[in-house]
Amino acid sequence: MGLKELILLQFIAHLCLDYFFQTDRLAKQKNTIGFKSSFLYWHALVCFVLAWLFSIQISFVFAAAIIAITHFLMDGFKHHLNNSKYFGRYAFFIDQAIHLIILVVVVVLFDKWQGINPSIDVSINFKYLLIITGYLVCLKPANIFIREVFKSTEIQVSSDNEMPNAGKVIGVLERILTLTFIIVSQYSAVGFLIAAKSILRYGNNETLKTEYVLIGTMLSFGIAVIAGIIINFF
Repeated sequence: MGLKELILLQFIAHLCLDYFFQTDRLAKQKNTIGFKSSFLYWHALVCFVLAWLFSIQISFVFAAAIIAITHFLMDGFKHHLNNSKYFGRYAFFIDQAIHLIILVVVVVLFDKWQGINPSIDVSINFKYLLIITGYLVCLKPANIFIREVFKSTEIQVSSDNEMPNAGKVIGVLERILTLTFIIVSQYSAVGFLIAAKSILRYGNNETLKTEYVLIGTMLSFGIAVIAGIIINFF
């Protein structure tokens, strides 16, 4: 296992922590009251455990502690960023960018000073790890990213005809299919999928506004396409 594999493993740990191991309700509570949230302390503890576990080496314990402490501090002060007049709408993107920068810096410094020596002799294929990461990103993280894009650009639309969470499920399915088609180099199938969705969504006058659906669709497919291009590049 090398530097790029460790960085990717830590990124997967971050995805699990911030997207799969916390509900929207708990995340909102944490982002609203900061250090007063009891969940924040559990969140930091899980951050430490995941960072250490995904490093596959005992000596990473101090680096995992640094990742957890900085994550704890960032999330604790995030409600101030949310309430900022100028940066509040971009709080999600700023927060995630800082988390990832710190993660990469810590791993690079760990590799420089300590060296990467897994406690378990395991062979990790970077491309397979990248594929797993791509599919994880296309699940809940992509849904939240799209939601935050709408929020930051103040795009709002109401509808009484949409099934609860149906759009999220559709988005996940289309991203999984798109990513799979790109990985196996079936690009024509991606075009067919986009065309099929366009016919189904735009042909119904009771669905969301065309502009809203178009933005969501382009963001959704864009995430999957970019993930597929990165995977194929390596």
